[in-house]
Amino acid sequence: MSKTRSYAYILIGFQLFLTAMAIHLSLRVAPPDLQQGGNSRILYVHVPAAWMSILVYLVTAINSSFFLLTKHPLFLRSSGTGTEIGAFSTFFTLVTGAFWGRPMWGTFWVWDARLTSVLILFLIYLGALRFQKLSVELASILICVGPIDIPIIKFSVNWWNTLHQPGSISRSGTSIHVSMLIPILSNFAYSPFFTLFFFVLETRLLILSFLESSLTEEIEARECMHK
Repeated sequence: MSKTRSYAYILIGFQLFLTAMAIHLSLRVAPPDLQQGGNSRILYVHVPAAWMSILVYLVTAINSSFFLLTKHPLFLRSSGTGTEIGAFSTFFTLVTGAFWGRPMWGTFWVWDARLTSVLILFLIYLGALRFQKLSVELASILICVGPIDIPIIKFSVNWWNTLHQPGSISRSGTSIHVSMLIPILSNFAYSPFFTLFFFVLETRLLILSFLESSLTEEIEARECMHK
């Protein structure tokens, strides 16, 4: 418990520092886009949220597969936490994308291949959250099947004619100017610390539950001996 408390404080410190830096870079340092103006600043949080929703899903799928194999409660708690954070990240991606799309495309929503595949990811998250109340095994199986949507999200802009532009970052480099790339990366940087912080909290709750169960068993055993 003492170690997890120290880890939590360290993660909070990193998160606050990176968050403050990301806000400063996004609002004060990065210039407005020539065509989009100040509306382009939405992308500084929209793009990292989209990356985070996919990254969290992949980690959650790994935890879910380990839970199905081992039935260890730590993997179950990690999977549950990842599902909640991933659902929020995906929802935030859709909302910020809608507010960016309204002035750029003239509408909050279109049935674009990229938008539709991200919406499917959000529905998978919601389905897993719903199944967790009925059967954690079913929720884990759904999460493990869901990664089939990840390559569709990634390559939808290449496979179909969509409103989204092709990927701006690839192995050959990036088409994003460094003055805009740094705020995007800084906004993404604090997200893993945010996720790890909640993972540490879930670990502490799991340790407490083990301590409480063992203490309860010890008390019951002593009561039986006195009887």
